[in-house]
Amino acid sequence: MSAAATPKLDLTAPQVVRKISQRSLIIGGLFGALSLVLAFIRPDEFYRAYLLGFMCWLGVALGSMAIVMIRHLTGGGWGTVIRRILGAAMRTLPLLAILFIPVFFGIRHLYIWAQPLSNIEDKHLREHLEQITQTYLTVNGFIIRAIFYFAVWNVLSFLLSKWSKETDRPNAPDNSGRFKAVSGPGLILYGFTISFAAIDWVMSLDPSWISTIFGLIILIGEVLSAMCFAIVVERILFDYKPMSEMLKPDFVHDHGKWMLAFIMVWAYFNFSQWLIIWAGNLPAEITFYLRRLSGGWGSIGLILVLFHFAIPFAMLLSRSFKRNIRKLVWVAVWLMLMRYVDLFWIIEPNFSKTLTVTVADIVVPVAIGGIWLWYFFRNLAALPLLPAYDPDAHEVLEPAHH
Repeated sequence: MSAAATPKLDLTAPQVVRKISQRSLIIGGLFGALSLVLAFIRPDEFYRAYLLGFMCWLGVALGSMAIVMIRHLTGGGWGTVIRRILGAAMRTLPLLAILFIPVFFGIRHLYIWAQPLSNIEDKHLREHLEQITQTYLTVNGFIIRAIFYFAVWNVLSFLLSKWSKETDRPNAPDNSGRFKAVSGPGLILYGFTISFAAIDWVMSLDPSWISTIFGLIILIGEVLSAMCFAIVVERILFDYKPMSEMLKPDFVHDHGKWMLAFIMVWAYFNFSQWLIIWAGNLPAEITFYLRRLSGGWGSIGLILVLFHFAIPFAMLLSRSFKRNIRKLVWVAVWLMLMRYVDLFWIIEPNFSKTLTVTVADIVVPVAIGGIWLWYFFRNLAALPLLPAYDPDAHEVLEPAHH
């Protein structure tokens, strides 16, 4: 085989990965205890914050799986060098399936369609809900579809992980054909399942509102947050071998270009939704923006326009900036924060007409994040940071050309 068959570099994850994993678990445990207290004294606020935090971290896992499949279809060293980072995030999906269980218990706290319809004062909304709760939005249907979504995602993650692990040993088979055979249909399945999951879990918070592009808005936010997360992790690892030897400026440049592309698509999808809804001015659609442009929520929308798109877009136009991991990581961290703000702007106005930030909105997402990061770094430490006997590993292991 190629030079990848006899790697001279120790590809084991550095000890700092295990330290971060332990510290993340401590943080997750402490904030988790506070979250349990909030669940008893302020259940409504807890479940709203829980959905917000869950969607944030689920997005990193699913977005990572999507980027892995894109890499298998397109090739390139940019994806090989972060494949194990993305794979470790992807393999947190079993944990996320367990973490979704509290959403089942909070259905009646979150979704008006799951509550007794006799409690709804708005006659038109009550008549609308009487129709959709007999067909689609039912508690049993909600649970069954969620099980199906996680089953699909975990099967895809299992296959991609299983074949990737096989390339850690000498004389490993060439699984490129298998990866491509799964990745093509897998991306389509991911697109469909996350679109319907977005409808079930987020858009149905306001069942009077519809948008056919909403699923794609959630999807592009997930792949953007996943790429940003991969950049943050590779920056942490860059101070240690083997990442300091593997991460070339060209790869960092490619990661920056992916970030720029995802930012532009995110802006395009959001602007398209706003333009179509605002121009159509239909009662079933316009309520989304009327609620989010008043009561202080409009300031959050302006922050997203400036700091989720305009400023990062301008910064990432610089070639030298995209090639510098020490600079690029700060934009990645900022965009992950903006992803939280974006989901906050999408979810919270369904429950409050005026801009309100509760303690739970901070505590609960941090608790979920601490537990998720513990499992992620545990996964990352379990395998070499590069599939050394993969046919494409030579793109990363060969010396850099300057």
